[in-house]
Parts: sequence; C-alpha cells; structure tokens
Amino acid sequence: MENIKSYVSQHKDRFINELIELLKIPSISADSAYSQDVLNTADAVKNALKKAGCDTVEICETPGYPIVYGEKIIDKNLPTVLVYGHYDVQPADPIELWDSPPFEPVIKKTEKHPDGAIFARGACDDKGQMYMHVKALEYMTVNGKLPCNVKFMIEGEEEIGSSSLAWFVERNQEKLSNDVILISDTGMISNLQPSITTGLRGLSYVEVEITGPNRDLHSGLYGGAVANPINILAKMIASLHDSNNHITIPGFYDHVEELSLDERAEMAKAPFSLDAYKKALNIDDVYGETGYTTNERNSIRPTLDVNGIWGGYTGEGAKTVIASKAYAKISMRLVPNQDNLNITELFTKHFESIAPKSVTVKVTPHHGGQGYVTPTDNIGYKAANRAYTESFGVPAIPQRSGGSIPIVALFEKELKSKIILMGFGLDSDAIHSPNEHFGIFNYLKGIETIPLFYKYFLEMSK
Repeated sequence: MENIKSYVSQHKDRFINELIELLKIPSISADSAYSQDVLNTADAVKNALKKAGCDTVEICETPGYPIVYGEKIIDKNLPTVLVYGHYDVQPADPIELWDSPPFEPVIKKTEKHPDGAIFARGACDDKGQMYMHVKALEYMTVNGKLPCNVKFMIEGEEEIGSSSLAWFVERNQEKLSNDVILISDTGMISNLQPSITTGLRGLSYVEVEITGPNRDLHSGLYGGAVANPINILAKMIASLHDSNNHITIPGFYDHVEELSLDERAEMAKAPFSLDAYKKALNIDDVYGETGYTTNERNSIRPTLDVNGIWGGYTGEGAKTVIASKAYAKISMRLVPNQDNLNITELFTKHFESIAPKSVTVKVTPHHGGQGYVTPTDNIGYKAANRAYTESFGVPAIPQRSGGSIPIVALFEKELKSKIILMGFGLDSDAIHSPNEHFGIFNYLKGIETIPLFYKYFLEMSK
C-alpha cells in the first residue's frame, strides 16, 4: 500500500493535469454538434491506455460512437478483470448556472472537498472515475505489480442509452470474456466512510406530445372554447401520483421487490443526517412516497419524474397564445423485477387512456434498462471490501443506489459475470447538474484503492 501511496504522491500533479486535459473536450453524445469532440475523446482514451501499459488498444467501430478496447494479458491462467467506463458526458445546460465554463476545468475547495475538487462537466461522471483505472494500471504496470489480466471497454454512448454497447457485447463475447467486471460510475457515503453499490434501479425514459388545435391560436378569441394542450398536459402529469405520492399507473407495482424489515434495518445503519440533507439542497422538507424514508425512496422504491416540460411562448415579454402542442420528458426509475419494456408499455396505455378527446397523445420511448443487485457473498464484492478497508481504514457499507446504469444487467446476461461497482464520487458532486465536480482526494484515493482490488481478487480466486 505504501508503494502506491508514494507513486500517487510523486505523480499527483501529472495525474490531475492529464484528467483536466481530458475534461476540456466536450464529448456530449446527445448533441450531434459535438460528434467530432466525442471521437476526439475516444482517441485520447486510446492513447492514455497505450501509455498506461495496455499491449493491445483499438478503436472498435459500432453503429454509433466507437468503443475503446484495451487489454494487458500477463498469463492466461490468471483471472481477468474487465473494466467498464464511458467517455461521453451529459449536456452542460443550463450554461448560465455554471460558476465557471463547463469545459474549462478549475480546481476549487468546497465543504465536502477541503483538498479541492475539479469543476467540469464529466469530472465525476465518468471521466474522472474512468481515468482512475487507467492510472491504476499505469502504477501496476510500471512496478510489475499487475496481479491479474485486465481488459478495458470504454464506450461513448452511456449518457444516451448505450445502444451500440449492447450491439458490441453481443458480437464480442470471447474478446470480452472475464472473471469479474469492475465499474466506477457510482458514489460512496463520504470520504471517511466508503460504500459499495450493491443495487441499481432500472429506467424507462419517454417523451410525450400532446396536440390540440392544428395551429397556435389567439387566447382571447379561442380561450375557454378549445382545449389548451399545456393545461391538459399539466393535469395529466399531476394525475400520475396520488395524495400519498404513489404512482397511479395500473400494474406499475405488480413486480416491485419488497425488502424485508430486516433488510431495511440494515440499510438504515448507513450514516445519514436528514437536516444536513435538507440544508445541502436548501429545502425546508423532503417529499416522497408515504411510508418510506428518504434513503429508501431514492434507492429501493420506483419513481416517476418529469425531466422537462415545454410548449407555447417562452420568450421575453408576452404573447397571448394557445399552443398547438405541449411536450414533456418523463423518466421512471425502476427497482429489480420491474421490466423496463413492460413499464413503458403500461405508461403508454395509461397516458393515452387519461387524455380527453379534445387532444391527441403521442408517446415516444427513448431508452431504458433493467435494475441490478450484486450479491455480497461473491469474491468480487469481498475483494472490493478488503480493498476499501485497507485504503480507508474502515470496512465499506453495502448500499443500493437510486441511479441507473442500464448496461449492468446486460453484462451479467451476456458475459455471465458479476459486476462490482466501486464508486468514489459523493452525492454532492452535482453529476448531471451545473457545477459538476470531483474531489482531488477522491480521484487520487481511487487510484490508490483499485490496485488493492486486483491483489485481493487474485488471492481469493485461488
């Protein structure tokens, strides 16, 4: 452990500067205007893997953005770790809410990151966390301490559903064969208390379009006589939850996994301050499904949220108009046993059924994925826990996440491997939001901890 600490300390400035250069590239996969930047980022990752010690690195073409594949095979009789990450990032909007430009990284101190944090889009999700693995490989290669074979699969479409990744995995199962899959795209409880994510929620993401009259209308001449699609959409969305914040779609809860009281009691052992939670978000109270705690609502319960809503005139000043159309983007986070395709179908049928005859409804599915639970009795989890324990001085706490990584369930299905989620971000790091950041401590601590996983995974595989 002291060797890796010394190596990280010696190369700290270079590690930080390399990440900053990667963060400068606006690899926004959702916006075609940035397609060349996404491709440039793939090239940058390829070069980084080569320099870190991979013997083979290639840009693998797909129907969409390419996948960067690298490997270092030291002995075919040894276990193989497959590292997954992504080099694409979320759009930076709304730009005006950033304190500094999203693709001009700056380091600033925060309450949670007294040693400083890198502020930039993608800093935590997932360039910073993905790059920890590249630098960990560098250490293990330079010092001749790589205990296992390693393969890297870094994609460019995670933020838009990973459709090309599924295509790639199905066609490259032998190339991707492994004994365990390691992912750092999640978080931990705090810099003093590490945790291992043992569950992810699934996802169903749709866009809805409500159409009323065949053109925008004067709200004085037609108001009160013709259905206003914006008003109708607002009522329809409001009806999707009842007074207990229970989702009203028929059949939505049919396959929801109900955790036992004992399991919920174990979850409650994780340190959590409701007052600090509210203070951090500047809210007076929390809100959610009746009968569940805040940590249960955002991890083991399904949700339905509007992610965007628009229609009519939104420019400066006034324009008295009844819009012809209104739109919303809606995401549903799902728990294990809920099938995302089934939920999308249930949503579509219900949303169409509650619309008045004065409007028409169009539901367009965007992307989705299944939830996932990692058992805590497999050697991958145990190796990760030992790595965290040695690195942080305390054992990691198993914790279910409210987030979704749709391809995790696909990996287990296609590659027949368990997935270990070793995240180093904090819930305050503002991923997907303005002012996203990643702590310097967390970045360097990840580089320190990852080689220990390899060490213990080999020991426990014998």
